[in-house]
Amino acid sequence: MNMPDKPDTWAFAFAWFSQHFPLIGAALLSAAMAVLRITYGGGTRRQMLVEGAICGGLTLTIISGLEFFGLPQTMSTFVGGWVGFLGVEKIRAIADRVTDFKLPGRKVE
Repeated sequence: MNMPDKPDTWAFAFAWFSQHFPLIGAALLSAAMAVLRITYGGGTRRQMLVEGAICGGLTLTIISGLEFFGLPQTMSTFVGGWVGFLGVEKIRAIADRVTDFKLPGRKVE
């Protein structure tokens, strides 16, 4: 590709990508791990696509909360790998258990 009228565009794009690579890389790793896990389990292409997208989004969400808990952003690859490995259903089950323990539901009679 040749962009003679905008020579700084590629430099700007590469600078932005290098600054956000841990976040983007973690989301891509999570999506790839989810796709591989679904493939290994014999799932459909639709399951691979949906699970990969949800795992990538969930990874971005979790990484944004690392700083709140005093954890470094360098843990983003670790988070991405584990989110993709565990999958959405397992993480949802863990979150349900944690919230039920911390915030018990009221029983309606």
